[in-house]
Amino acid sequence: MAAETDIRAHHLVYGCMGLGGGWDTTPYTAEHIHQAEIAVEAALAAGITAFDHADIYRYGKSEAVFGEVLARSPGLRERVVVQTKCGIRLPDGDRPGHYDLRGTSIVRRVEESLVRLRTDFLDVLLLHRPDPLADVREVGAALTSLHAQGLVRQFGVSNMNGPQIAALQAHMDLPLVVSQLEMSLDRRDWVESGVLFNTADAAGNGFAPGTLEWCAANGVRLQAWSPLARGRLTSHTDTRVNRLVAELARRKGTTPESILLWWLQRHPAGIAPVVGTTRPDRISACADAVRRRPDLTHEEWYELWVTARGTPLP
Repeated sequence: MAAETDIRAHHLVYGCMGLGGGWDTTPYTAEHIHQAEIAVEAALAAGITAFDHADIYRYGKSEAVFGEVLARSPGLRERVVVQTKCGIRLPDGDRPGHYDLRGTSIVRRVEESLVRLRTDFLDVLLLHRPDPLADVREVGAALTSLHAQGLVRQFGVSNMNGPQIAALQAHMDLPLVVSQLEMSLDRRDWVESGVLFNTADAAGNGFAPGTLEWCAANGVRLQAWSPLARGRLTSHTDTRVNRLVAELARRKGTTPESILLWWLQRHPAGIAPVVGTTRPDRISACADAVRRRPDLTHEEWYELWVTARGTPLP
């Protein structure tokens, strides 16, 4: 069965950053390919058919082992949506890490990702980080060219605020359809910025006001990276929020992971979490975020939020 090709229709995404071995240039091994196969199989079994990459993950090895999985599984490419990102350059010798959204660089990175992923096209390309030196007209032209060549079907951004997205969209006829941000019950500035305005706490909030609203008004689907807060809220740590997450999971017949994902999905902005664990059991624990509608009441959603922040709302 073919996957829904519009990334905005996917309620949960599997993040492939953990695949491919170490964060170095050491070649990947047969064991790394096997680990990727197990993770992909667990994601598909959980109902996840969208897979998120970036050209820098494990120095390109995450894309490469996923490409090996695609090559070994006839028909799999038609069943999945492949999303990757470009725009970050890792440190290399005396050259510091930096951002690079020059048009020629974007095109070159896409061509390299296609080779590693062993596919003729990307379903989605995201610009990984804002580049202060980027010429948005040049960026828009590069993305338009990639689409015209049939190399990329949809586009989006990552770690950008509303005005930055709007500035890029002004120079593109194609719509930007995804904005990926760090969002979780542990990283709440995206939601708190909307209620802390005109309070003493607003000064400590670094999230750009209006970003969620701009995305919602312009058909941009929000994706949340690190939605499970690296396991901090589903561990056996005895804290109020961990106990509440576990109790809600017990009460609703689901897993703590699903409670955290539902908390994001319940928001009217339409947030699709990007789950990055490589453990098959934890991937399986996220299945209800695909198979069931977010089962949190208005009051339960707020109870999770207020408990996590540790102080009452203003």
